[in-house]
Amino acid sequence: MKPTLAAFPATRLRRTRRTPALRDLVRENSLTPGDFIWPVFVRDGEGIEEPIASMPGVMRRSVDKVVEAAIEAHALGIPAICLFPYTDPSKRSEDCAEAWNPNNLSNTATRAIKAAVPDLAIMTDVALDPYSDTGHDGFVEDGEIVNDRTVEALVKQAISQAEAGADIIGPSDMMDGRIGAMRTALEQGGFANVLLLSYAAKYASAFYGPFRDAVGAAGALKGDKKTYQMDPANSDEAMRLIERDLSEGADMIMVKPGMPYLDICRRAKDMFGAPTFAYQVSGEYAMLAGAAQNGWVDGDRVMLESLMAFKRAGCDGVLTYFAPAAARLLNG
Repeated sequence: MKPTLAAFPATRLRRTRRTPALRDLVRENSLTPGDFIWPVFVRDGEGIEEPIASMPGVMRRSVDKVVEAAIEAHALGIPAICLFPYTDPSKRSEDCAEAWNPNNLSNTATRAIKAAVPDLAIMTDVALDPYSDTGHDGFVEDGEIVNDRTVEALVKQAISQAEAGADIIGPSDMMDGRIGAMRTALEQGGFANVLLLSYAAKYASAFYGPFRDAVGAAGALKGDKKTYQMDPANSDEAMRLIERDLSEGADMIMVKPGMPYLDICRRAKDMFGAPTFAYQVSGEYAMLAGAAQNGWVDGDRVMLESLMAFKRAGCDGVLTYFAPAAARLLNG
C-alpha cells in the first residue's frame, strides 16, 4: 500500500542521509588535524618512553623523544603541542623556584622543539603544581592557597617560558588577576606577540586523576583544589570568569574538563565569540581508551565521535591525547 500524503509530508529528512556523498554535502561540522593541540609529558633522561599505566598508549618522554613526537605531530598536520613536565621530586619545593628555571624540563624541551620544528606552535603550562611539594597550583600559607604571592610567581614562570620560545602560554592555575599580570609583564618584557590561552573555566573535577599520575602530583597533593577551581554546579560563574580573562588580555579561552562541560563551551562561544578550546582531560581519555582496549567499544569511532562533539559545541579546537591517532585516521 502506498503511503498517503498525510502520513509522509513533503519534508523527508532522511533524503539527505541516503548516501555518503549527500551526507558530506550537508554535514554541519568538520574535524581535521588542524583542530588539535597534543598534550605531551616530558621527563628527564635520554631515549626514554615510559608508559603511564592509567592512560593507555600515553607516555612520559625524555626531551629527545619529545622532539621526535613534535616532528611526528607536524608531519600529521597537528599545529600545536602542549608540554607538561614530570619534575623530579628532589626539585619540588616550597618556593617552587624550578618553575622559572630557564633550564627546567619545559623550557629545555621548548628550545629543542623550536630548533627541530620551528613551524610547530608550542604551548606551555603555567601553574606551580609540577614544582610544589604540596601538589597545589599556588603557594600554601597556614592551610590557605594564597592568591597574590602566587600570581607573582606565575608571572616569573610565564616570562621564562616566553624567553624559551613558547608561542602560547596556558595559565591553568585559576588564581584571580593572573591574566592581567601576565599580559602586562609580557608586553613590558618584549613578548607582545606571545598568546595567552587562559584556562578560564577550570572545574574542580574528579576527571584529572590520571594526569596527576602522569606528572607525579597525585601523591604530593595535600587537600583538594576547591578553593580555586570551579564548582561543577556553576555555569554563570564560568561566563563571568571568561569575560574577566578576555578583558585582562587573554587571546583564547579554555574550558576544562571537556565532554562533561560541553554546555559551558556552547555558552562561551555564543556569548563571547572568542577562540574557544576545550581540554579532553586524562580521565575522559582513560575511559574511552580503556573501554576500547577491552573491546567494549569501537575505539576509532568513539574517539572521532567524542572529538566531533567539541566542534558541535562551538569549540575552535581541543587539547586531546588522541591527537596523533585521530590525525592518522583523518588523513586517511
